[in-house]
Amino acid sequence: MTPRIAPSLALFGVTLLLTACGGVGDAARPTGEEGTVGIAMPTQSSERWINDGANMVAEFEERGFGADLQYAEDVVEDQVSQIENMITRGADVLVIAAIDGEALGDVLDMAASNDIPVIAYDRLIRGSENVDYYATFDNFEVGVLQGRYIEEALDPEKEEGPFNIELFGGSPDDNNAYFFNDGAMSVLQPHIDDGVLRVRSGQTSMEQIATQRWDGSIAQARMDNLLSAHYSDENVHAVLSPYDGISLGVIESLRAVGYGSEDRPLPVVTGQDAEVASVKSIIAGEQTQTVFKDTRALAAQTVDMVEALLAGEEVPVNDTETYDNGVKVVPSYLLEPVSVDIDNYHEVLVGSGYYEESDL
Repeated sequence: MTPRIAPSLALFGVTLLLTACGGVGDAARPTGEEGTVGIAMPTQSSERWINDGANMVAEFEERGFGADLQYAEDVVEDQVSQIENMITRGADVLVIAAIDGEALGDVLDMAASNDIPVIAYDRLIRGSENVDYYATFDNFEVGVLQGRYIEEALDPEKEEGPFNIELFGGSPDDNNAYFFNDGAMSVLQPHIDDGVLRVRSGQTSMEQIATQRWDGSIAQARMDNLLSAHYSDENVHAVLSPYDGISLGVIESLRAVGYGSEDRPLPVVTGQDAEVASVKSIIAGEQTQTVFKDTRALAAQTVDMVEALLAGEEVPVNDTETYDNGVKVVPSYLLEPVSVDIDNYHEVLVGSGYYEESDL
């Protein structure tokens, strides 16, 4: 298992790694006895991507690989340039968490022409035949856990409704956003159809609820508008949020109009990634739930796949049907997510060593 990267040290550690790797085209190629892996991550603005990058570098280096880690800060053109540079510098394999899952076709053609295999990491790369494998969590199940949590918290079979709910989606350029939403709606839609759950805004499609780049400030502004337009005389009872950053933006909006008091409690608010700020919010009784995806396990699984791939051995996968990128079904390995709330956060997050008590 990958050594734990403490959240308080992760940014510092990745800064050192990026200093060692340098920007595009200005550093020596990192090497290892087992080969060199180019790791393209989307941004350091999210705690989870910092931890993903740090965990993968630690795991790869422990197993004898050189790791070329680059962050593109959500600029697609920069990520393309970084991947081109990894190819030019002779990476043996690429691990890519795409900013835009449909914007990498040309650079993946370049990788294929240089016989460099590609593993999509967490986010499926679409529209290219040059994606060899996919390492991720069961993204549909993430949404199911969020929807089921709302269902169980409101208990519409027993409690008198109707209950007001608003829906938030992820970034429209991230294939995962649709899996999360589909999973959640597989649980919630029947209750919406029978009127027990009401979406007073009427905004239910991904086109209406998507949050560009998973940006919490965009979510906060949208929640402001929803509250002023539809909830002047009624309360919101639940908010489906697919990601912790969105959840915190939603909560800021709710608190600004008086939610969080004894007379007007905060609604059920879901989330994902178990980021420190959101876990603290759960402990404080604000955010209600998050979905934990252990990035240590995903990093270790990705390294297992790279090792097998470069050794010419059978690459471990457990799903060969679900993830169609529009050109091919990409063989995938799916890990199981875990729902976390006030009742089990300590056992799941601190007990597993993912966080220290002091982090929270």
